[in-house]
Amino acid sequence: MGCCNRECGFLVGAAFGAVLAILGGVLIPLGDSIIEGTVKKEAVIENGTTAYENWETTGSAVYRQFWFLEVKNPQEVLDGETPMVQEKGPYTYRTRYLPKQDIRFNPNQTVSYGQPLGAIFEPSMSVGSEEDKVTSLNLGVVGAFKLLPPKILNLLIKRTNSSLFQRRTVREMLWGYKDPIFKFLVGVFVPYNGSVDGDYTIYNGKDDISKVGIIERWRGETSLPFWNDTYCDMINGTDASSFPPFVNNEKPLFFYSSDICRSVSATFERTVNVKGIDMFHFTLQSSTLASPTVNPDNMCFCPDPKVSKNCTLAGVLDISACQDGRPIYISLPHFLHGSPSLREDVLGLNPSEEHHNTFLDVEPITGFTMKFAKRIQVNMMYGPSKDVTIFNKVKDYTVFPIVWLNETAELDDETADMFKSEITGRIQILKTLQMVLLGIGLAQFVICLICYCVVRSRNNKSATV
Repeated sequence: MGCCNRECGFLVGAAFGAVLAILGGVLIPLGDSIIEGTVKKEAVIENGTTAYENWETTGSAVYRQFWFLEVKNPQEVLDGETPMVQEKGPYTYRTRYLPKQDIRFNPNQTVSYGQPLGAIFEPSMSVGSEEDKVTSLNLGVVGAFKLLPPKILNLLIKRTNSSLFQRRTVREMLWGYKDPIFKFLVGVFVPYNGSVDGDYTIYNGKDDISKVGIIERWRGETSLPFWNDTYCDMINGTDASSFPPFVNNEKPLFFYSSDICRSVSATFERTVNVKGIDMFHFTLQSSTLASPTVNPDNMCFCPDPKVSKNCTLAGVLDISACQDGRPIYISLPHFLHGSPSLREDVLGLNPSEEHHNTFLDVEPITGFTMKFAKRIQVNMMYGPSKDVTIFNKVKDYTVFPIVWLNETAELDDETADMFKSEITGRIQILKTLQMVLLGIGLAQFVICLICYCVVRSRNNKSATV
């Protein structure tokens, strides 16, 4: 009787273990379904969702840090020597602190809005004040290089006693000063304060969560008006503040940046942990600004073969088409991923992948960008001219660096704790429960089954004897 009880007990234990294992196995797809349903609900951009709260007003502080490439030998450059620059900064401003404005929900499951722009100086995060002076390119003179006939430009330069270089305050260089040639405000970021980026129209994700945040229109159009090419004028992806949930790290992330007037992509590099949350680290690739000889897709971003050395120059993007014809070129800081000639024409630059590349740290389940660094360098171009005195000794077209910026943000501790408790924490508890039930159930099933077989074998031998 005792032996029978033991055999029955082991069978019951094995059966119970099987039930636990089955329960754990069932919880895996069930749990995944619950997680997916919750994320899909909260990722929709509409009143009351987590996504809407983070989207309407940026929760984390966003900063723009500026480093000027100050010219150390301005007079020698006029005499024909190679320019030498030295980095000066950072000068830090808080940006993107204003909530989105004129939010309109459209019948086709899109939402339209404008992003107000503003900058507040942060002295504690800067090397000096906004009144610090830097020696840099004369923005008015170089801006007129392609806009005015050479003889007229030369006359205006002499009349206003202007030169190729000037000494201006940080505030003037960034946000504007009255130019003696043009008689209106010029500056690297004019207009900025008080202006609006947009109007954007994006999908809210209500009918298809895989499209949430993706830009449908910018300034009322589904394509850009700058490049005269179907491929280059495409508006791809989101604005990079978030992406559709359930991010696949085998696919690139696409986003549009109005700062550079084009769409770009970033590819997965590695998994990182930010404040206890695992994220996918995406970086901008060197092919983004590669010359068309290396990346043929970039041919439509090469409007001036003369300046770009027959479109072989890598690392710079001519955005004059979206800057009213001014010869402005965008690059990564210190010409990272650029042709060596860029750093030979202007000395003192030292590119670094760590400090100068753009990256996004994206939480893969929700698609929220939790940490990022957008790094851009603003350059202007000038070249030789027999009719403009200050350009007489210039040997070749020069893409000259003025300032580079690092726009960066990282989720704060409070948001990180909330995210872990409300989302990742619950997901981890559910997954742990799944694994515990599955593990304990399988272990109990196997052990009880083995014990049953052993006892059964012994009982059979005893009965035979």
